[in-house]
Amino acid sequence: MSDPSISRFPRIIVDDLRIDAICHEDVTRIVPYFQRNRTFLTPWEPTRTDGFYTEQGWKRRVLQLMELQKHQLAYYFLIAKPTSPQVLGVISYTSMMQYPSYSCTVGYSLDELAQGQGIMRRALSATNQWLFDNVNMHRVCASYMPKNEKSAKVLEAVGFEREGRARDYLLINGHWEDHILMAHINPRWQPPRPESTQNATSLG
Repeated sequence: MSDPSISRFPRIIVDDLRIDAICHEDVTRIVPYFQRNRTFLTPWEPTRTDGFYTEQGWKRRVLQLMELQKHQLAYYFLIAKPTSPQVLGVISYTSMMQYPSYSCTVGYSLDELAQGQGIMRRALSATNQWLFDNVNMHRVCASYMPKNEKSAKVLEAVGFEREGRARDYLLINGHWEDHILMAHINPRWQPPRPESTQNATSLG
């Protein structure tokens, strides 16, 4: 059962970065990010429809994401500088489960012009820690294509460890791609109160 004391739309400040969970007002911020990086991100992402790059498409998507965030079933974070609304990158947490796995899956992307500044490393470390501290996640799972060396370095720097390789794991840009499977374990995870576990069990 969700803890009502936890913010459903957190803001995280780390160094010179502001990381916000997406909300209604962010539609006009997120669309230019994906329009601007459409060609750059194509080799690393699932095939997108044209609607993905429109405000109308994102209005519907943001409503869905906000509802998931309210129930701690997903989080979608936008990375920016405190002095600018321009989105520099995104981090998404999906497949969020409590008892008995306390786990989720993370994905992310970074603006082409923001590469090489340590932005994703710092942001991902901060959002992982927020989930550990506030949503009681025990395991954050991630995966990357073997040829994506930048992603491998980011995950390793943040504390992810390799757990295996999955053949034809995800359909990326129209092709099935192998992925390296990684996980980051919360070293200070504590079991929830007994009543929390009972509630989770009763919910199936």
